[in-house]
Amino acid sequence: MIDAAIDTTTGFWYIVHIYSGHEKKVEINLQKRVQAMRLDKLILEVIVPIKEVAEVKNGKRRVVERPSYPGYILVQTSDELKSSSENPDVLRSWQLVRETPGVMGFIGASSNPVPLSEEEVNQVLNLSSGGERPEPILEVDFVSGDQVRVIEGPFKGFPAEVNEVDRERQRLHLTISIFGRSTPIDLEFLEVEKI
Repeated sequence: MIDAAIDTTTGFWYIVHIYSGHEKKVEINLQKRVQAMRLDKLILEVIVPIKEVAEVKNGKRRVVERPSYPGYILVQTSDELKSSSENPDVLRSWQLVRETPGVMGFIGASSNPVPLSEEEVNQVLNLSSGGERPEPILEVDFVSGDQVRVIEGPFKGFPAEVNEVDRERQRLHLTISIFGRSTPIDLEFLEVEKI
């Protein structure tokens, strides 16, 4: 989750389109370049919005952090970035972001990126005033037609076929063969494993 101490009311926030899967690498690279070029007064923050996702591997559930928006990062600047700026530092910072390896460009107009509103920044950074952390989303790769084996409960060891995946309730609708008859059952994601 993003640190609640981040000030979303000052400066200008931009969404930068990057190569998907390179979020952390681009974030670190951009921060190093900002420090090296001494533009840290203009580029205030570089953030990869993240979310917690529960995943099942080898029958074990674990929570991992993943980018909320794969292929995008957020950059906060003290001045509005413009390609036609008369301030050479603003122009250098705009070019620094655009020329960072892995960056494809700013979201918005190609010549002048469009900053986000405070409401949009809060939404992207997940800084709601609710304070409660949502339960991590369980991420699985089950699809209809998959063959699975039941690993928990009274049907442990039985093979089954996935009919439907209910991601919201984190359950699988299965067909299992009991005494030669196809029987529909519902089980949680953690109660089965792929064959």
